[in-house]
Amino acid sequence: MTVSSPASGEEGPGAVAARLTGRAVTGVRPLSGPLAEVVLDDGRTVVVKRAEDAQAARAEAAGLRWLAEAGAPPVPCVHGREGAWLVLDRVAEGRPGPEAARRFGSELAGLHAAGAPAFGAPPPGGPVAAFIGLAPMRNVTGDDWPVWYAEHRVLPYLRRAVDEGTMDPGEADVVERVCARLPDLAGPAEPPARLHGDLWNGNVLWGADGRVRVIDPAAHGGHRETDLAMLALFGCPLLDAVLEGYQDVAPLAEGWRARVGVHQLFPLLVHAVLFGRGYAVQALAVARSALSS
Repeated sequence: MTVSSPASGEEGPGAVAARLTGRAVTGVRPLSGPLAEVVLDDGRTVVVKRAEDAQAARAEAAGLRWLAEAGAPPVPCVHGREGAWLVLDRVAEGRPGPEAARRFGSELAGLHAAGAPAFGAPPPGGPVAAFIGLAPMRNVTGDDWPVWYAEHRVLPYLRRAVDEGTMDPGEADVVERVCARLPDLAGPAEPPARLHGDLWNGNVLWGADGRVRVIDPAAHGGHRETDLAMLALFGCPLLDAVLEGYQDVAPLAEGWRARVGVHQLFPLLVHAVLFGRGYAVQALAVARSALSS
């Protein structure tokens, strides 16, 4: 999730942290924009951030709590939300390591196994009109993954990319043909998994204690291979070790490697909408590869 500067005259992160934690504040260190570390009088440090709006903050808080209910991988504790403000635990960061990577993989398998009521199900208390980064993302439910994925995760961003001139209609037709073939390309049917939903490398924090934490979710019910495909797309360190740990707990269905590109269509089209033509070209290449398989 991105953050935005508070309006002129609006109170700062220190006052928000004091109110939502019930502790006095002894120090505030600005990070990026209105993201700040706040030191409390009991020695703890929390992170205060301001989302684009209250709905985005609500979605993030609900997503973090839903992921936390699964038990692992760990997420920052949500100390409170007020309007667009969130107060979260600070994560002391360390370095990637093979043991942490394998443990992260096994814990991610456990998160997915915690399940969801349906594909597209929002976290309890989370809004239907949610976000992935700065892009709107509607958590509309469905029971059939190929149909749901096409209608609610691929086509909305494809249409926007065409409307904004990032892709032309002929290119969009290639992606639409992938959507039409999804029942054949999706592999064996699986139950809805509890997804982080925006699991690129920047949302994976390697903790100083040797455990991996995940942040900034776009949590919803989905296909577990989507989270793993996003890790691969944006270069998660030690991904082979992460996958080894995952498969030790929950082996992936045969042919999963051939389906990675299908699952990457969603984040690539989101990025095409947000960041432009380069990601549209990647999405087109992935779609053509899927059609040729």
